[in-house]
Amino acid sequence: MHLRKLFALALLSFSCSLSAGTIQGKVVGVADGDTLTVLDDKKAQHKIRLQGIDAPEKAQEFGQKSKQSLHQLVHSKQVTVEFQKKDKYGRIVGKVVLNGNDVCLEQVKLGMAWHYKQYESEQTTEESDAYAQAELAARTKTIGIWKDKNPIPPWEFRKQNK
Repeated sequence: MHLRKLFALALLSFSCSLSAGTIQGKVVGVADGDTLTVLDDKKAQHKIRLQGIDAPEKAQEFGQKSKQSLHQLVHSKQVTVEFQKKDKYGRIVGKVVLNGNDVCLEQVKLGMAWHYKQYESEQTTEESDAYAQAELAARTKTIGIWKDKNPIPPWEFRKQNK
């Protein structure tokens, strides 16, 4: 009996440490170019931080355009969020998929976000390569944030404005 309890406890703690999952629902809010709110079928709201990207802050150059871009892509649409973790603010960090398309990657392609290389170890090699190529293509085309000669990455902007 003692061994069974230990096994059950070990299994329980292992399953609790896994936070991977999927959420499906309607996008009901867009806070900025990399954060949105999804309402699931049980009417629970989930704050989602888009994985693999970092978009300009609201007060930053292109911040509002990045938000508008994400809004046009997903607002009032049904999405699937594939996630592994939550961030320090309690937001779910995940890949947002709309009709089979990676919305996070789309923001990078449109020049509305950086590939967040600090966290690329959380992406598959294929995703990381695709995001890096998308950023390079947007830079080359000088679209979105890349119209600015020296765009300030959001992580540097946040540091400067603490």
